[in-house]
Amino acid sequence: MTEYVLGIDVGATNVKAVAVTPPGYILRQGRFATRDGDAATPWAGAVRDYIRGHEEEHGASRSLGIASPGLVARDQRSIAWMRGRMAAVQGLDWTEFLGRKQLVPVLNDAHAALLGETWIGAGRGVENAVLLTLGTGVGGAVLCDGKLLRGAIGRAGHLGHLSLNPEGAPDIASTPGSLEDAIGDCTILARSDGRFETSAELVQGVRAGDEHATQVWLKSIKALAAAIASIINCVDPEVVILGGGVARAGKYLFDPLEEQLEQFEWRPLGGRVQVVPAALGEFAGALGAARNAMQV
Repeated sequence: MTEYVLGIDVGATNVKAVAVTPPGYILRQGRFATRDGDAATPWAGAVRDYIRGHEEEHGASRSLGIASPGLVARDQRSIAWMRGRMAAVQGLDWTEFLGRKQLVPVLNDAHAALLGETWIGAGRGVENAVLLTLGTGVGGAVLCDGKLLRGAIGRAGHLGHLSLNPEGAPDIASTPGSLEDAIGDCTILARSDGRFETSAELVQGVRAGDEHATQVWLKSIKALAAAIASIINCVDPEVVILGGGVARAGKYLFDPLEEQLEQFEWRPLGGRVQVVPAALGEFAGALGAARNAMQV
């Protein structure tokens, strides 16, 4: 029977699961609705049932890892802090809950996505990388000299809360004029004067030649470029990986972003940092959780 590791990414909408071999060959992957808040179908129990069913059918996994939103406890057994949706994940000891003798390490979901991308994705093999997930909000993660940057209490990598304008309104983390508010879908209605509800709709307007949509979009990309240039100066990555729904804009994002970075990025010794789209899609976090379990 093929040796494999299980990775589980518990998101607010869906749970993603992968079975992957130590060299990185994906054997199986699946997903099911989280149903956070549904008392009749507790999501944690559904995760446990999925793992049990999978191992009964395919044999026991060599190890198992969990990815989840929130700040990870120092012992990696649980999420130490999480508010709002998925609040029930806070304090859940996965090793104990799943009845495992071997540690089930927990990793922040954005950290896990970067670990997956630098294992078998867009940043394969690099030791210094940054991930930005551009969606409703802006998440992030940093790999420095081959190690995930976690920080004192797990806050490292929350790059969406970088301040680009100290006079701006505070975001959900109290950061004034943040990157998240400059490009996240959470502010798209306000940024577009109520015309667009999502970045996808805004980009459709750009494709159609809508002048107002184009102005709003390019302003957001300029803010993103300024943030990326600042991040590059802080952590000196080999590659910046962009994921999330906003990154699906393709050339409408990457072409004007490169134009801005030509102006903003400090390139000593002729060096430039690659900015590339994420490659692993929605299963990046599950793959990173599996990779993390291999390394613990």
